[in-house]
Amino acid sequence: MTQSLTSNDSSVIANIRAMPSAAWVLFGGSFVNRFGTFVMPFLILYLTRNGYSIAQAGFAIGAYGAGHLVASFLGGHLADRIGRRNTIALSMFSSAAAMMALSQARGFAMIVAITFIVGMTTELYRPASHALLGDLVTPDQRVTAFGLYRFAVNLGFAAGPATAGFLAERSFFWLFVGDAVTSLGYGIIALLFLPHGMRSARVEERFGEAIIVATRDRRYVTFLAATLCVTLVDFQMGSTFALYVQSQGFSTAKYGMLISCNGLMIIVLELFITSWTQRMSPRPVIALGYFLSCLGFALTGLAHSFGALAATVVVWTLGEMISSPMAGAYATHLAPEQYRGRYMGLLVLMWSLGMMLGPPLGTLAFEHNATLLWTACGILGVISAALALYSPKVETRLT
Repeated sequence: MTQSLTSNDSSVIANIRAMPSAAWVLFGGSFVNRFGTFVMPFLILYLTRNGYSIAQAGFAIGAYGAGHLVASFLGGHLADRIGRRNTIALSMFSSAAAMMALSQARGFAMIVAITFIVGMTTELYRPASHALLGDLVTPDQRVTAFGLYRFAVNLGFAAGPATAGFLAERSFFWLFVGDAVTSLGYGIIALLFLPHGMRSARVEERFGEAIIVATRDRRYVTFLAATLCVTLVDFQMGSTFALYVQSQGFSTAKYGMLISCNGLMIIVLELFITSWTQRMSPRPVIALGYFLSCLGFALTGLAHSFGALAATVVVWTLGEMISSPMAGAYATHLAPEQYRGRYMGLLVLMWSLGMMLGPPLGTLAFEHNATLLWTACGILGVISAALALYSPKVETRLT
């Protein structure tokens, strides 16, 4: 059985035209920030070039994931308490400072510690930005709004890694500078032009009440479990995928081009795909997208030419385009209004766990048996799809 969230079916074009101005500011700031995401896609190459082992580099990326983990809880709490805008600005300004500190870090322990701080500060904004988007638009606009948000993010990501790849060929230091400057830019945009969004001022709310409510929602819990499976695979992009591309004899610039292919596809195709998926029940759409995301990475071990590697990127990008706008809208729909920031924080938490666990486990498997790694990616795809397809008695449709 399906239940529509609204009585009107709105087209993507109509929803785009009806977006409030504050949503466009959020999209623009997200573009600036994402364009400058220079360091993380190249961190594993930066560390291995500076003499650290693959396992050490994977551990350092896992430290970023641990910071991401803290940010998912703290960011969701702050988004509900001090406002979405203030949380975004705090994240961006502290991220810029942490990024410059990482550029000067020497010694493995110091690098790991500062990478943790970078992960915490850089990712603090995510629950707030997702919750703010949910605040700004009507329920029937949400799938389109999350599609536009991803469009802005990937428009930046399409140019960012390619630019970063050429900068890295000259000096990795400029990656840190560019990352910090764009974070500062987004922080200024947030303070000047974004609204606070909703804030919860319920003094009587018990500690952890939002978490208790969320964990009692079977739909949300299984959705989070499915998301965790796919994130473990997705974060191979900046770790084992980078190492595999390098092992096939391709340069950092070529790797940057492959990653930018992901962003370019999303820019060109995602809104068209969203116009098709937004009238469907969310769980089958999310399941299909999650499976294709994992399948693309599973096929990596069979790719030995640049064209074949690009084809695997096409497969996992297709999965991402199908699932991501629907997943963000679905999480927003399930969240009670007063807990929206923390519900989105739990969704970000799954990405945090994927970032914290995926690269270390992936690099360990890659170093000892690469075939095992790519096979595990395929298995996780089947599991994530099965979890996403688990359906309670009442299903929802997001338009």
